[in-house]
Amino acid sequence: MSVNAPVDLRRCQILGLVGTAFLAAGGETAGALPVRELLTPASPQAALGLVGAYFGVVLLIAAWLLLGRLLRGCGERPSTRELMGVLVIWSIPLLLAPPLFSRDVYSYLAQGAMADAHVDVYAHGPALLGGPLADEVAPMWRDTAAPYGPVFLGVAAALAKASRGELPAGLLGMRLVALLGVALMAAALPRLARHSGADPAAALWLGALNPLVLLHLVAGAHNDAVMLGLLGLGLVAALGRWPVLGAVLVTLAALVKAPAALGLAAIVVLRVRAGDRPAKTTLTAAVSATVTTVTATAVTGTGYGWIGALNTPVSSGNWALTSLLGRATAALLEHLGSDLAPLAVPVWHALGVVTALAVIGHIWLRLRPRPVYALGLSLATVAALGPAIRSWYALWGLFLIAAAAPSASVRHRVAAVTGVLALATLPSGGPADAGQLVLAVSGGVLALVVLVQAHQSARIPVTGRTA
Repeated sequence: MSVNAPVDLRRCQILGLVGTAFLAAGGETAGALPVRELLTPASPQAALGLVGAYFGVVLLIAAWLLLGRLLRGCGERPSTRELMGVLVIWSIPLLLAPPLFSRDVYSYLAQGAMADAHVDVYAHGPALLGGPLADEVAPMWRDTAAPYGPVFLGVAAALAKASRGELPAGLLGMRLVALLGVALMAAALPRLARHSGADPAAALWLGALNPLVLLHLVAGAHNDAVMLGLLGLGLVAALGRWPVLGAVLVTLAALVKAPAALGLAAIVVLRVRAGDRPAKTTLTAAVSATVTTVTATAVTGTGYGWIGALNTPVSSGNWALTSLLGRATAALLEHLGSDLAPLAVPVWHALGVVTALAVIGHIWLRLRPRPVYALGLSLATVAALGPAIRSWYALWGLFLIAAAAPSASVRHRVAAVTGVLALATLPSGGPADAGQLVLAVSGGVLALVVLVQAHQSARIPVTGRTA
């Protein structure tokens, strides 16, 4: 007969490291490269890179799932410290890899250079900047104003000044900023989990070691890492009886990306549940947020254009639910000869906002005793019903759901969604044609074949007593 080799932490570490190494190597020809290094998708190098990148993604997902088995008792259970080490190991190959899964980091650098040059980033797109940095921005965004808050633009401007417009230095700086955000997320998760009565190790596994974190926050260097890191740190501060600091940190997170502002509600509920008076707590949070906003805006010098930039147009072909419904409705109205077709998308976007507000209100009425979980579900609702969606937007809610999930079944459902979304974006960040889909599937299937063969080789034949 035969028995399976037990799952152990070292196997998970190595498998995930091999996965991110293949991903980084594949990204050298198939990633979101600088324009002067871009290859045509049909070139042999780009095709091989795409196969290699998807091979690595599937290995990473497998390593993550095996690590989850360890946490369910299928081997020696790792500690939170050991899980932090796994996160570091898996991230190493991605540190010097080219940008992956999105070209947004180039937009960050161009907007930072604009802010450093005192150009109004809320009135003009990177096309006004001109030069090499503007050329790296995806064409659809070159004439689009920045949708980010003054805190992030201040960071981007500082990086632009420090890197002196040199692309490699700027990309490395942005990735280090994102890594700092991920580190803050990982530091906050165990404390938030303990407060919520959840397993700290399981929270780290789902909220920080999640493949979406590695693919989009580390490899993609998205500023969502900074938003979530500050948000998590702010909630931890509020738990430690520092509500003013908590409100300041959450406001700073919202001044990176606006959805984090919902965290102020969680701080108020946390402090009220700890015995503070509701009116005083609400006033303290409001004053702290106002002072922080005014100060940050004054220090960065970007002005208050970021408020109007919250309505920055989204790409016409995005896959958000309300955008899909809007385009379908517009097509139907055009077919019927109606003049109302141009209103279909804006109306559906407005309905999405109204529905999101209603759902969020219901969530807080039902889950007020569990503010961290309620906040996670609220942010997930904003991402799902907003006018635009990207794979990494799922992390807004997932981060806090991981910290406060009430049951293993919730974690399992979130993990299943993660696995699907991790495969949903090409390493180049662009749309996929039929040939690229075939190559991506081939890379994933090859990884599965290798995993099955490795599993079979690890089975130990038992023919009798051994010495």
